Amino acid sequence: MSTTTRVMQATPDQVWAVLSDGWLYPLWVVGATRMRDVDDLWPDPGARLHHSVGTWPLTLDDITEVEECVPGSRLVLQAHAWPAGRAKVTITLRPQGAETEVVMEEHASAGPGAMVPKAMQDPLLMWRNVESLRRLAFLVERRQQQVA
Repeated sequence: MSTTTRVMQATPDQVWAVLSDGWLYPLWVVGATRMRDVDDLWPDPGARLHHSVGTWPLTLDDITEVEECVPGSRLVLQAHAWPAGRAKVTITLRPQGAETEVVMEEHASAGPGAMVPKAMQDPLLMWRNVESLRRLAFLVERRQQQVA
């Protein structure tokens, strides 16, 4: 399992405000290029994001589904990545004073991607998730600057 951590200059509730807005997903998740729809109950368990991955004209329609949600502290997602398979992504928010430590854990959970050895999966997932958390921090922290 690849684990990536970043401390953001925001409270867990402020980070959660971005995570719980499904329409913002392609702004911070590397590989997601556009949103097609967000289930009304997002981010409740079973709710789905309907997004596309890739670069035009080579885009694929995909979904990400919520497995578990603890508002303000934990989000567990099943990201469908056809044809590679599925990945389980866990995002945990830990308060650190006025800041938040965001931990993202990911591993291929099904399909051909799950057959790739962990030693090969982890560096690719880590690179992707470092950038995703960097983008998430930009969104969260920029929102705080605009409010202040």
